[in-house]
Amino acid sequence: MPVSWAQLFGLLGWGTLVGVDLVSFPQALLSRPLIAGAGAGLVLGEPEAGFKIGLVLELFALDVLPVGAARYPDYGAGVVGAVVLASGAEPTFVLGIATLYALLFATLGGWSLQWLRRVNGRTLESAAAGLAAGDAATIRSVQYRGVAGDLVRSALLTALAVGVAFWLRPRLPLTERMELVSAVAVGTAVAAAASGAIRSAGREARLRWLAAGAGLGLLMAALR
Repeated sequence: MPVSWAQLFGLLGWGTLVGVDLVSFPQALLSRPLIAGAGAGLVLGEPEAGFKIGLVLELFALDVLPVGAARYPDYGAGVVGAVVLASGAEPTFVLGIATLYALLFATLGGWSLQWLRRVNGRTLESAAAGLAAGDAATIRSVQYRGVAGDLVRSALLTALAVGVAFWLRPRLPLTERMELVSAVAVGTAVAAAASGAIRSAGREARLRWLAAGAGLGLLMAALR
């Protein structure tokens, strides 16, 4: 499937935006895999494929809480790249490999966040005197440098994810065996989401409500 320059720049811009949304701004949940995938699908004119890939990856991300100094993956660029990888192909053949692709880049994104934290730490050390004195110019400089660093990080990660996806896309072995890979990916995603939900629910009342909701959902699915 040919991609126009407008679509290419749209993918790079969208991937950069969802990357900085995770930590810097505007923190409007654009970085959630479901939103990131749907947006990339709209850019490519394949919203359904983007939504499906984003939905599977959202199950993996449900247990991730990006707070404080915790280590966590950055799904944004990887999801955008995964949608590119899956574009123009039958979803059942590419969903599994696209999921694996996004997870690998999510891990790489997590490492890039650690690198950015170290850079920001050195910036804070060099500006310690001005910050301690409450100098407004120093505070603005530190903030702007932090946001600019995140923009560069996210843009480079997106460019790598999209570029590699375009290179891999015509080389994918789109055979019926790939359906099994997709089934494994979906099953693993459901298991990861269930594990996170059970761990977050704790015990007693919340766990009972979780079990009731899961049972009701299964019953509704069986009756359809």
